Amino acid sequence: MIKPEKLQCEGFNFRTFRWLQMMIFTIEEINIDQTLLPDIKLGYSIYDNCRKVPQAVRAAVTLLNGADNSIKNSKCIGSPPISAIVGDARSTQSVIIGRIAGRFGIPMVSYSSSCSCLSNKVEFPTFFRTIPSDSFQAKAVAQLVKHFGWTWVGSIATQDDYGQYLVQLFNQQVKNYGVCLGFTESIPNVPSREKILQIVETIKKSTVKVIVLFAGVGDIISLANEVVRQNITNKQWIASETWSTSALLATKENFRSFGGTIGFAFRKGEIPQFKQFLLNVHPSLTPSNSLINRFWESLFGCTLNSLGNTTFTPITKRMCTRQEDIAKIDSVYSDVSQLRVSYNVYKAVYAIAHALHNLITCEPNKGPFLNKTCANVSHFEPWQLLHYLKEVNFTNQYGDKVYFDENGDPIASYDIMNWQMDANGSVKIVTVGLFDASAAPGQELFVNEDNVIWNDGQTKVPTSVCSESCPAGTRKAARKGEPICCFDCLQCAEGKVSNQTDSVHCLTCPIDYWSNQEHDKCVLKEIEFLSFEDTLSIILTVVALFGVCVTVVILATFIRYRNTPVVRANNIELSFLLLVSLILCFLCSLTFIGQPSIWSCMFRHTVFGVSFALCISCILGKTIVVIMAFSATIPNNNMMRYFGPRQQRASVFTCTFLQVIICILWLATSPPFPVKNTKYQSAKVILECNVGSVTAFSCVLGYIGLLAAISVVLAFLARKLPDNFNEAKFIAFSMLIFSAVWLTFIPAYISSPGKYTVAVEIFAILSSSFGLATCNFAPKCYVILLKPEQNTKKHLMSKGGKAST
Repeated sequence: MIKPEKLQCEGFNFRTFRWLQMMIFTIEEINIDQTLLPDIKLGYSIYDNCRKVPQAVRAAVTLLNGADNSIKNSKCIGSPPISAIVGDARSTQSVIIGRIAGRFGIPMVSYSSSCSCLSNKVEFPTFFRTIPSDSFQAKAVAQLVKHFGWTWVGSIATQDDYGQYLVQLFNQQVKNYGVCLGFTESIPNVPSREKILQIVETIKKSTVKVIVLFAGVGDIISLANEVVRQNITNKQWIASETWSTSALLATKENFRSFGGTIGFAFRKGEIPQFKQFLLNVHPSLTPSNSLINRFWESLFGCTLNSLGNTTFTPITKRMCTRQEDIAKIDSVYSDVSQLRVSYNVYKAVYAIAHALHNLITCEPNKGPFLNKTCANVSHFEPWQLLHYLKEVNFTNQYGDKVYFDENGDPIASYDIMNWQMDANGSVKIVTVGLFDASAAPGQELFVNEDNVIWNDGQTKVPTSVCSESCPAGTRKAARKGEPICCFDCLQCAEGKVSNQTDSVHCLTCPIDYWSNQEHDKCVLKEIEFLSFEDTLSIILTVVALFGVCVTVVILATFIRYRNTPVVRANNIELSFLLLVSLILCFLCSLTFIGQPSIWSCMFRHTVFGVSFALCISCILGKTIVVIMAFSATIPNNNMMRYFGPRQQRASVFTCTFLQVIICILWLATSPPFPVKNTKYQSAKVILECNVGSVTAFSCVLGYIGLLAAISVVLAFLARKLPDNFNEAKFIAFSMLIFSAVWLTFIPAYISSPGKYTVAVEIFAILSSSFGLATCNFAPKCYVILLKPEQNTKKHLMSKGGKAST
């Protein structure tokens, strides 16, 4: 077995020594105060754990045992030699010491251990602190990240209780705000150069622009030096309270890489007498390993031991004169401009003093003990002081309130600091905001952005995002295998919009609305119907009116020449009725133009059905008359007497009346009605008429088709009847044109979009109407007007045929 080497402390930390001096200063201030602890003097013992865990355990045991040597008595009996502990500065050491002190009921008040784990009263029942828990710092840093809109950040923390607890809390907080972590790195307790280079390489390769660093000053010096050496200047650093005000790091040499650093710091205190107290330190004639002598040698770079056997300074150093002036040395030790941790030391000592004051002033029968008596001030147990420490609540002479909550934590409040460069080129640390956990939710964080100077001297807030924000009109689409902050921006589909940046979903527009070209708002859909203002409507209207005019002219011609053979041979009564029905057919096409309404939808379809039923009924009647007229030339055949004018009128009326009955039933059961059609053109609302009952509409069309089919068959059978003017032949041609128009109408109607569907329907009506008018009346008008010599009975009967009368 080899005995371990004795632990040695390395170097001298002026900042920590200033904290020690603050404890001594506060104790001396309390001792001369005759109101807080009259007739009582506080004493102290100081142990240095050298920032090493084994040394911290040794210091804790030594404090409890009362001697810095081996325990000779095998039994630990009696009260501990100390009543309270001020410290430790680091969370890891406080965890160790806190567990030991908790076993003996010794209250422990830390001024710098911020790990949230120490708020656990089950594990650390006697632990208190004058520094806020890291749970508040993690919340504050996370709110700062959220406040500036950074969604892509990196985090680095030391591999100890402080760093790991804090970074876990921070990571959890920012994830709740939708922030993603580009990387998370840990600095080992004893960082190797390989690890430092690996962390720096991660920083360089990452697209992260904002890095949060939770570590003590001593832990990040190597990292900071490497960052500066590799000239990494495009990163915005967020500092934890441990290094946000560090003069050791906030130097001119580091400013190019770390300039603009923004971080959190404990609230600053102003203690005017403390500056002079620090300057009054003077080395003694005691051996050079005394604490003050070590400080003196380190500060001035000399040795107090003429033999040169000091552990802390090499023999080549010059001898100290003991006349050196501390005030002339610009050092961290004498810098009282940022009394933050030191001020927490001040409050920690005063908290213990106030607890002791309450213990002394206890009234009998009102104490916390079972026997209702108070503690003996000359001989009290640490756990008795612990009770009063829990109830401490006072305001110090600088106006700050000091008390502990149920977890032993104080009011959480931080200053927000910013590293800036002044006119003479030195780095200054400026307060630019505040975080107060006691404020109303959402108002805890305040930052004066106008006073913040960012990295590279910029006054504009830097951005740190994995993907740029998606503008309105687009939505975020996550990239497979990457954090949610890394996404692509996809434009919203037709009919969908997003009116905010970074929308996850696009909203579907209401049925009467459609997305605009930018897809950032819904606009009313274009209303489409065949209006009278459209060019196509004007053309169709002109054609329809032309057809009416032509038909009226034909009617007038027939009336004018009604006594001529051609007109008389053409069944004058049915011809007049046919011409009237054709006028109605031309006019009914106009009812299909204009915005559909309930009445127009019903009117257009019924007028169409009845008009064409009347028209085809007249043609059917004329066909039957022609066939019977020529059949009358056969001997012993006198069929015309069975189909005279009265029967002709009755047949036309009957055929038309059946269509009227169908239309009445249609309107009574399920009439046509206007609808908004968005099926074929999503960006438009097509106003059209729904036929209502498809069966009824089919019956109307089917009935017209039946009449037309009968007329075609009869006219085809009579096409070769002998006559110079064969009426059946023209009827056959007209019905073939009629049938062809409506058969081609069906596919054209189905394939036509929007208002052109109605236009096709109008075109079919006009085409069939013109076909009927042309085939039935054009030859006759030609003879009447241009060939009057043929308008004789002799010419009509020249082939032995017999015209109808």
